[in-house]
Amino acid sequence: MGYIQQGTAAFRKSNLAFFAAGFNTFAILYSTQPLLPEFSREFHVSPTMASLSLSVTTIALAVSMLLFGTISEVWGRKPVMIGSMLVASVLSILTACSTSFESLLLFRVIQGIALGGLPSIAMAYLGEEINPSSLGVAMGLYISGNSVGAVSGRIISGMLTDFFNWHVAMGSISVISLVASLIFWLNLPKSQNFHPRAPEVGKLVSSMISHLKDPGMLCLFGIGFLILGSNVALYNYIGYVLTAPPYSLSQTLVGWIFIVFLVGTFSSVWMAKKAEKHGRQKMLLVSLLITLAGACLTLDGHLWIKILGLPILTFGFFGSHSIASSWVGRRALHDKAQASSLYLFFYYAGSSIGGTAGGVFWSSFGWGGVVGMIAGFIVIGFVLAARLAKIPPATASQPQAVNDLSLAK
Repeated sequence: MGYIQQGTAAFRKSNLAFFAAGFNTFAILYSTQPLLPEFSREFHVSPTMASLSLSVTTIALAVSMLLFGTISEVWGRKPVMIGSMLVASVLSILTACSTSFESLLLFRVIQGIALGGLPSIAMAYLGEEINPSSLGVAMGLYISGNSVGAVSGRIISGMLTDFFNWHVAMGSISVISLVASLIFWLNLPKSQNFHPRAPEVGKLVSSMISHLKDPGMLCLFGIGFLILGSNVALYNYIGYVLTAPPYSLSQTLVGWIFIVFLVGTFSSVWMAKKAEKHGRQKMLLVSLLITLAGACLTLDGHLWIKILGLPILTFGFFGSHSIASSWVGRRALHDKAQASSLYLFFYYAGSSIGGTAGGVFWSSFGWGGVVGMIAGFIVIGFVLAARLAKIPPATASQPQAVNDLSLAK
């Protein structure tokens, strides 16, 4: 069957569906991030412990994506994604009803497992159904939905917590999440280029290992780990800085700071287009440099300069993620869902590890320690991006392609 072409009704509907999906996933996932100081006060936990409300969700998401990517190879892309979104939305309601920090963490773990049925499969669906010449734009639009969801979830939770409490805030996000799930269900075209196969665990594990043996894939997986770990570490603890003297900002104002994530709706698409024109490796290095510059600006004591660093870092982060994630889809010659699952496993593992490790640096060295950790992550990212230039692209003559042919039987 043919690919979905840019400019067609199917292309517009698929973009709307995945924009809603990205919105939903990230609104749920990051709704607790601006509430960390609130959790510290209400439940009497440290900043590092409070960060677990996000970290446990992302690590559960990372692990479950490996499973759901494989399940989708058998059951199909669309049914698994729809089920994932609906279950995660219902679990949001239960999370809003938590009466202790332990119960909140438990629901957030289960929610992370449920959310795993969407992100890796979404990338695989786009790689299979969208015309290769339009894949970068489609992936960029999907990621822009992520940024809008991330912004909305954080702002809504911050504002409603100030006016009411965090229970009302997360309950409201649950309602929005259900609406987004319905939009996705009604607009996503059926898969045309997907061919289900019987579950053959041995062969599926073998194909996953082949991705892990590809040095280019390993570099991309590592970059995903580092960029999200850096981003989450910064935004987890910037709230503690800004709500404390000498700034003493309210929870509402701290929530509104996350509006800078809207630059991701632009940078993810813009950087994807620039990568097509100037080369993915070159633009990935540029994106990482922008990310590092933004982090360093937050060291300044002046409030407006500190805040200026946030959209700069966010611009570089979304640009890096857009390029790296679409690069994985291009490089994978077989089992694209598994390749995407592996990329996102490392990506969200970076969120969990970087986000929690940032709390240790915050407690031990203050804000300078958090930025120092981020700088170290980005420098390693530079090394991996530079290494990509020396690794030849995957071709049909390479072993993993042969393995793909055996799996297709």
